[in-house]
Amino acid sequence: MAEGKNDVKIGVYVCHCGSNIAGTVDVEELTAFAQELGSVAVARNYKFMCSEPGQALIKQDIEELGLNRVVVAACSPRMHEPTFRRVCEQGGLNPYQLHICNIREQCSWVHKDGATEKAKALVSAAVSRAYYLEPLESREVPVAPAVLVVGGGIAGIQAALKVADAGRKVYLVEREPSIGGHMTQIDKTFPTLDCSACILTPRMAAVKAHPNIELMTYSEVVGVQGYVGNFRATIRRKPRYVDESLCTGCGICQEKCPWKAESEFDCGLGQRKAIYTPFPQAVPNVPVIDPEHCVYFLRDGKCGACLKFCERGAIDFNQTEKMVDVEVGAIIVATGYDLMDPSEIGRLGYSRFPNVITSLEFERLCNATGPTGGHIVVNGQEPKSVAIIHCVGSRDRKYHEYCSRVCCMYALKFAHLIKEKIEGASVYQFYIDMRCYGKGFEEFYQREAGEGVTFIRGKPSQVTDFAMSEEEQGKLVVVCENTLVGRTLRVPVDMVILCPAMEARADARDVARLFNLTQSADGFLQERHAKLEPVATANDGMFVVGCAQGPKDIPDTVAQALAGAAETLALIDRGSVELQAATATVDETLCQGCGRCEEICVFHAPTLSSDGRLIPVSSINEALCKGCGVCAVACPTGAISIRHFTRQQILAELEALSGVPV
Repeated sequence: MAEGKNDVKIGVYVCHCGSNIAGTVDVEELTAFAQELGSVAVARNYKFMCSEPGQALIKQDIEELGLNRVVVAACSPRMHEPTFRRVCEQGGLNPYQLHICNIREQCSWVHKDGATEKAKALVSAAVSRAYYLEPLESREVPVAPAVLVVGGGIAGIQAALKVADAGRKVYLVEREPSIGGHMTQIDKTFPTLDCSACILTPRMAAVKAHPNIELMTYSEVVGVQGYVGNFRATIRRKPRYVDESLCTGCGICQEKCPWKAESEFDCGLGQRKAIYTPFPQAVPNVPVIDPEHCVYFLRDGKCGACLKFCERGAIDFNQTEKMVDVEVGAIIVATGYDLMDPSEIGRLGYSRFPNVITSLEFERLCNATGPTGGHIVVNGQEPKSVAIIHCVGSRDRKYHEYCSRVCCMYALKFAHLIKEKIEGASVYQFYIDMRCYGKGFEEFYQREAGEGVTFIRGKPSQVTDFAMSEEEQGKLVVVCENTLVGRTLRVPVDMVILCPAMEARADARDVARLFNLTQSADGFLQERHAKLEPVATANDGMFVVGCAQGPKDIPDTVAQALAGAAETLALIDRGSVELQAATATVDETLCQGCGRCEEICVFHAPTLSSDGRLIPVSSINEALCKGCGVCAVACPTGAISIRHFTRQQILAELEALSGVPV
């Protein structure tokens, strides 16, 4: 270190955090203790150290007292380390000569007794470490002025349009033949009951027509390399076997095709042709040939009806898969969600009884473009009594403990649609709690309650066809305890609609690995901070929006998509991005070239290189390194260390905690 022992001046600042810290830690006693520690020039406490007056206090002391180290005893560094680093820099101190001592999450929040003594130990350790902090210099790298949006549902569409409207190039990648996502399958939206397609399809058309958006449907991202501001993504474009530049979307090929398969868009309730567009408003309005059901592929060219009748010559059976590389500065992940398969809950009868359907299947029955033309028909009959079961797999410790947020509202919407379409129909809502939390939602609930819907508070134990009375003959019977009256009910109905949990996509783990993201305990992609950075991720330059991050309705999805677009534009419009200086470094004299660091790093920062040496050694790409320290822990020879987390600093902390003077 450049300074001598007497040259180090440390300032210690203890935050009350309202009563979060001061409620269990004696902050005055802690401040007095810190003042007596070696090399501490000043120790202060303040109600809210992160507030403007608190920041000004630190800045003033740096300037007037010549502080060259700062310790802030407050909340987790995840909350305000960037804030206090900025304060240090404004005061003329290198931002890496700051240390955050966490006395909230790791002390006051977890201890009722002894919190003050533990806080003293933590502050003592922090001061000992701060003594050995060294100034580090960050560097900047240029940012590619383009954005990759992965997923073409409403979240991806909204984010892509906003970024493109700001004049930036957008690559929008969607794995299905058309953009639109689950919202295209919905009939009407709550609480206004306006047409889902009427809201969405103009935006879909705007994406196709936008000069700054390159739309890649029927495509998947298969590889991502690089770092914030400089990502290279490899996109696999699957063959449609239809030339998009020639096709006019006339539909003759689909009309003439004699081969059929179950329609994925209609949840298997209807059929589509082997050459098909998923739905009438698809974007692009270009069909795709399904080689698994097309006889041309299955029987060595025997058929070709679409080829014969296409006047434009757009059918091209010789198309092959293509790989496309794009360079972007930021990535927005909007890969959406899956609905839980209710077959996992066998007692509810899904897949056993054809008149037990899911919410999404009911949406297709209601939709004018659906398999029944908008008529609610199951087993060839119009149901006169319908049970709607809430929280199927949600708020359930056996499946998903979280609330899926939208189920109560769309269940109310279903009741309205049934009453509207089927005269005299009886509707029963089986619920745990009605959660009508949004703007206009409570009014919608009150309106539906006045339409003659029967609300039964209780979780059904069984859906059965076993009849115990003449009234139950030929019906499905929902068995449930009504918790409001304390007795068991048997409710005979013609149809049961299940409201399954919204869950992370089946390939969410693969998506997380591909983009070096993390997952929360429920499987959804993890945001960096639930309150302060709800769309940022641990991987700088990548943002997660919409239901890929967790269950939410359309307005919240759109709001989060706009947030993702704003974050992205804030990043790429700077033209360059600052890389953190607290990265790993390799002592080549100790490195044995075992490659353990390369194997373990999720950011792919270390690489082995020989460069003419007999034994290859590891080198660190500092643009990729996040300074997490995993490589340093795994290195068997101790060749790797982390700037700002040196062995000397860590040992000083441990010695202070053990009571040994430094």
